[in-house]
Amino acid sequence: MADIKKRRVPKRIAQTVLNSLKGGVVPRIGLPYVTVGRKAEIEALLHDVDVVSEGGASFHFIVGRYGSGKSFLLQTMRNYVMDKNFVVVVLALSPERRLQGTKGQGLALYRELIQNLATKTRPEGGALTLVLDRWISSVQSSVASDSGLTVDDPQFAAAVDKKIYAVISSLSELVHGFDFAKLLNMYYHAYLEGDDATKAKVIKWFRGEYTHKTEAKQELGVSVIISDDDWYEYLKLFASFFRQAGYAGLIIMIDELVNIYKIPNSISRQYNYEKILTMYNDTLQGKAKYLGILMGGTPQAVEDRRRGVYSYEALHSRLTQGKFATAGARDMYAPVIKLEPLTAEEMLVLVEKLANMHAELYGYQRTITEADLAKFIKIEYARIGADTNITPREVIRDFIELLDIVWQNPDTTVEKLLSSSNFDYHKSEEVSDKKDKDYTEFTI
Repeated sequence: MADIKKRRVPKRIAQTVLNSLKGGVVPRIGLPYVTVGRKAEIEALLHDVDVVSEGGASFHFIVGRYGSGKSFLLQTMRNYVMDKNFVVVVLALSPERRLQGTKGQGLALYRELIQNLATKTRPEGGALTLVLDRWISSVQSSVASDSGLTVDDPQFAAAVDKKIYAVISSLSELVHGFDFAKLLNMYYHAYLEGDDATKAKVIKWFRGEYTHKTEAKQELGVSVIISDDDWYEYLKLFASFFRQAGYAGLIIMIDELVNIYKIPNSISRQYNYEKILTMYNDTLQGKAKYLGILMGGTPQAVEDRRRGVYSYEALHSRLTQGKFATAGARDMYAPVIKLEPLTAEEMLVLVEKLANMHAELYGYQRTITEADLAKFIKIEYARIGADTNITPREVIRDFIELLDIVWQNPDTTVEKLLSSSNFDYHKSEEVSDKKDKDYTEFTI
């Protein structure tokens, strides 16, 4: 515990972390200061990240109850893969953004994905233009170092063109790759000529913002546009291109699968699950390269045989757990990773980190003792079914509220709050000696 106390957290980060956690949402920054547990899950996912960086692909479902840490795990992975030089995007599904839909919901999802592309140097998203410009600059630098030519040399432009063409040719072999490569070439020449108008039009096409083929034909000379049916094919193209541009690959994280589960029309749900099946097959069969996909959902959204992912038999047969996996021996390399509740010991470490962070943020000497922390955790985990049903969100929210109350009310002590009825044990009534006056004892 000594290391925890020595590690000071900047006030800006501490404020964001505490406010986000109290509000029940995952902070975008400061996660390393509060990450506990999930070692096995993270190690398994990091193994997949290495596979993706070597030209492979991966697909996993992260399954857990609301507040169990799905989004937290995705954000933790997001920060890690950005440090490993991946292009990464995290997005939650919604009624307007789905994998497939009759009103363009799939294309809406694609647009958001491209808009939220993030890199280590552009973690807030919107990194597509940065990636394209960096690609061209890196090619120019590579040519200059390999050939010894200077930018002013007449042969330099020809050498760069040759290298650009090599990248574009490799993409042309993929589905929709010819038009994708043509637009990359167009962007490259617009970059050289300082033609910002053409660059903007190419970016508009890459973002899927052209709604009619005639408009794209008039402005760019290409007769295809990214549509609701084929947007996923372009993500595979981007993954391969990002590798050519000097990045490790593309990691896509899609949360809130429950929004597919909630679709009232069964046919629409099946189309969405069919799209998931396509992604799953592509990644596991080697049709996609440098692409990792993580999807987060609740047990009901995945396992419900009537409306969930398992209602699509082709997915159910692929994803169902084997005969040898048990609670004590889980297969972390399986397609579905189920999040187990954090142990009481892991939660104790977490609340101590939060107590130190709260004290540093508001500038007071921490008064809550380790005995108080242990008592708090004991009370939380004494709830009926807490061993399987309690979530970090519930515990964290209660604890930060406890810290705030003690800080804002100097006359109130932690001991007093923990001893009050609001923080008392939730006793089980399943087995009790309590007698009801409506029942009469008798002996047979």
